[in-house]
Amino acid sequence: MEPKKNPKADLEKLRGTFTLAGLVLSLFIVYAMVNWKFYDVQAAQLGELVVDEEEEDIIPITEQNTPPPPPPPPPAAPEIIEIVEDDIEVEDIEIDTEVEVDEVVEVFEEEEEVVEDEVFTIVEQMPEIPGGIQKYLAQNVKFPAAAKANSISGRVFINFTVGKDGKIRDVKILRGVHDLLDREAIRVVKAMPKWKPGKQRGKAVSVSYNLPISFQLR
Repeated sequence: MEPKKNPKADLEKLRGTFTLAGLVLSLFIVYAMVNWKFYDVQAAQLGELVVDEEEEDIIPITEQNTPPPPPPPPPAAPEIIEIVEDDIEVEDIEIDTEVEVDEVVEVFEEEEEVVEDEVFTIVEQMPEIPGGIQKYLAQNVKFPAAAKANSISGRVFINFTVGKDGKIRDVKILRGVHDLLDREAIRVVKAMPKWKPGKQRGKAVSVSYNLPISFQLR
């Protein structure tokens, strides 16, 4: 007697399904093995932290453009000179340029060259008064009565110039004593006659002369 199988336990019905599922599973495993990536990681690198290198910020180089200098001001416009027409008529003026010979007057006259007389103090030959200076003073000096009454005496130093013509000029007191005696000394000198002029290199010259005149009481 043949044992009867439960129709639900019959696997023959599911044979095609299992075959298809196995085939799909095999294809999936093959696909996974083909696309699986293997990395060669060393043991020393397992604990390292992989940090992506950050790209350095690139600062763009900006060129400083200096503004150009302002253009020079335009040249000033030239002044416009307005020409005004002169309607005034000017009469012709006749100038007589003819001059008669008799009317010519000489304007420029030759100036005479003035040569100042040089006065010497020391010359080769000193000036002399005729008869000698001491004789002249002894004969012409008069002691003023007022000075004698007031016992005024002393020596008056007087200076004068003997010109190259022998005349006396430029009489002055160098050192006086009293107005009474000073005036008498000047009077005596101015009253002197002509001197024999002094000479330098054989030529008569003017000489400055100093003369002391003594007023002594007796």
